[in-house]
Amino acid sequence: MIKRTVKRTVSAALLALLLFSAFAAGNVTGYLARPVLAADSEPSEFAVFWEAWDLVLEYFVDQDRIDYRTMTYGAIQGMLDTLGDQNHTVFFSPETAEQMESGLEGSFEGIGAYVSLENDVFTIIAPILGSPAEEAGILAGDIVLAVDGQDITGMAEWEVISLIRGPAGTPVLLTVLHPEADEPVDVTVVRGRIDIDSVLWARIPGSNLVHLQITQFAGDTGQELRNALEEIFTPVDGTPHVSGIILDLRNNPGGYLQEALRVAYQFLPESQIILHEKDAKGQITTYRSQGRGMARDIPLVVLINPGSASAAEILAGALQENERAKLIGEATTGTGTVLRPFSLSDGSLLRLGVTNWLTPGYTLIKGHGIQPDVKVEQEATVEMISSVLLEGIDEGEMRIHEDRQFLAALRMLNLLVQPRNQAQTTPSGMP
Repeated sequence: MIKRTVKRTVSAALLALLLFSAFAAGNVTGYLARPVLAADSEPSEFAVFWEAWDLVLEYFVDQDRIDYRTMTYGAIQGMLDTLGDQNHTVFFSPETAEQMESGLEGSFEGIGAYVSLENDVFTIIAPILGSPAEEAGILAGDIVLAVDGQDITGMAEWEVISLIRGPAGTPVLLTVLHPEADEPVDVTVVRGRIDIDSVLWARIPGSNLVHLQITQFAGDTGQELRNALEEIFTPVDGTPHVSGIILDLRNNPGGYLQEALRVAYQFLPESQIILHEKDAKGQITTYRSQGRGMARDIPLVVLINPGSASAAEILAGALQENERAKLIGEATTGTGTVLRPFSLSDGSLLRLGVTNWLTPGYTLIKGHGIQPDVKVEQEATVEMISSVLLEGIDEGEMRIHEDRQFLAALRMLNLLVQPRNQAQTTPSGMP
């Protein structure tokens, strides 16, 4: 009995330390720390956990299989699962936390794909453009069933990511079920060094229009966009003036909120509302456009699809409700939760949904998504037109491409641009 009591006391102290670290980290990022429950004032319901813990340590027959770290991480994940905010409020091991951070910093080693775990289904949101995953034939919407022959059913997201990630040049075998397919297939992907450009652009063949693609909201996306817009609006060798932009947010999984705001500044007039945040106490914080944007007047059409999530939804919703742009495509994911990372003492990470975000008109997007103004459904297997693809095709090839969403956006943008062109070419004094 004395042995079990000591274990309980030490474990409770460790838990308190972990919780304190989490909230201290929150204070550093701008959230007020709050008192942590002392070990002797824990909720009465929590006693059952310690009872189970003690019984495992005392009586479980395969003592060599007891792993304190795995048990602790499993308990944390189980606690988070009860909150019903699956894949938004999540826990990452130290290794996966480092991997996640490197992905948003612009480079990492792996197969190059955005993923999601929803209802115990591990799904490829989208392969990164030009990545080993894309080259091997991994598709948006693929369901991953096994990694190197190991069934991943029931595994946490970070566990599956750890299996898939690995050094550049090494192979990984994924068993996947393609969208619309009846039988799974094995796909071998040779891992590589993934360098991510979060902003890409290209002139649309046969026009003075531009395709501007934001693949994610990484740590320098706002600056990347400024650089891209400077290039777009700078005439070179008689290049015609740019008269309209297709902003492509398809398969953009989101990223840093601050970068989404900086991107919105470029398109929305000063003081227009970008979003509202509503916290657990019902308090609302409003974010507005600031400074001088470079693309606040140019005609704009935005592409969205079910792979557009989080920060991409914030931007799309702001542009739509401020009547700054028309949205073409399909409804977005419906994440709608502003996530805040809290670093724990061992390097693991608790990514916690701390606020729900609302559109400028106070519409809750969580669970619903942003709806397009013009709905154009498209199979996940369709190769989408990208800025990279536009560099290698001519106007004729583009106009017969299977990407119906892009072609619909192009038609819409031409309709928006035509009145402006006519106004600019009307002689002075003429109606």
